[in-house]
Amino acid sequence: MTAAVRVPEELSARVPVEQRGPGLDRDAVRMLVSRGVEVAHHTFRELPRLVRAGDLLVVNTSATLAAAVDGWIGHARVVVHFSTRGDDGRWAVELREPDGRGTTRARAGGPAGTEVCLPGGGRLVLEEPLSGRSGRLWWARVAGAGVPGLLREHGRPIRYAYTERDQPLSVYQTVFALPSADGAGSAEMPSAARPFTARLVAELVSRGVQFAPVTLHTGVASAEAHEPPYPERFAVPEASARQINAAKAGGGRVVAVGTTAVRAVESAVGADGGVHARAGWTDLVVTPERGVRVVDGLLTGLHEPEASHLLMLEAVAGREAVRRGYEAAVRGRYLWHEFGDVHFVLP
Repeated sequence: MTAAVRVPEELSARVPVEQRGPGLDRDAVRMLVSRGVEVAHHTFRELPRLVRAGDLLVVNTSATLAAAVDGWIGHARVVVHFSTRGDDGRWAVELREPDGRGTTRARAGGPAGTEVCLPGGGRLVLEEPLSGRSGRLWWARVAGAGVPGLLREHGRPIRYAYTERDQPLSVYQTVFALPSADGAGSAEMPSAARPFTARLVAELVSRGVQFAPVTLHTGVASAEAHEPPYPERFAVPEASARQINAAKAGGGRVVAVGTTAVRAVESAVGADGGVHARAGWTDLVVTPERGVRVVDGLLTGLHEPEASHLLMLEAVAGREAVRRGYEAAVRGRYLWHEFGDVHFVLP
């Protein structure tokens, strides 16, 4: 897969679709549909006629945070990407360097004890790496400022160099996003749901398609690092667990909107094969070897060929289906990343 597909740089979506021309809304993106190894080309607005009454779409309600904040180590400017709030009040963070073009580039992590001055008089101290796999993310304590207030006042959405310019936070919220009472949220947008509009949701509901909300707060997935996902906080409510089980029992398809929704739902599967209300942390990595137990289909963005997300796609549809889909996406000039086009994967 990784050797067979190379994504040209010009296929990165540089601005949201609604900014590419007059009269366009979020649902104007294209949608590649993979049914087994067969590939078809659609627009996202055609989704209501590609699903059927009784199908269930599982959506992530996590709101996107303004998670990038300027800081200083001595006289050197850095950018702090706030990733995940820990149960002990610490935050997992990634320190990056300004690249002179309005975005950032990777920098070496650490060392422990590094102190970062934050806007408004706050101070961040790195304590220990998040994992032994990589020194990119560190647990840090923030003194002199509450992180949710700091992000609201001084933060901006994380963006990478393939995008054209800064965008307001509203551009990074999906129609399903709900603010969390404790200030937690996603460091990067759960972007598979971005093309949904209120109008499209209403049409799907009117056709008998159901929605089950779950929550998974995504951490930062640095553009340079294709690592397996770190543990993330999630919640599958009781009502959603019942909906998913009922849809399966009634012959409906359970379609996860985004890899985050897959991770949440599959983390809530019990020994009986049913989905149960669960909340906490998940370190589940969905691979072809592990497989999926509940999810029948996946609506997702287009991922870099090296990304671990592709293993999840292969778990849903099989390696050959993913390879053919990605070859068709490159040939068809589909657009990648959070403002890009969509891939609807069915087995």
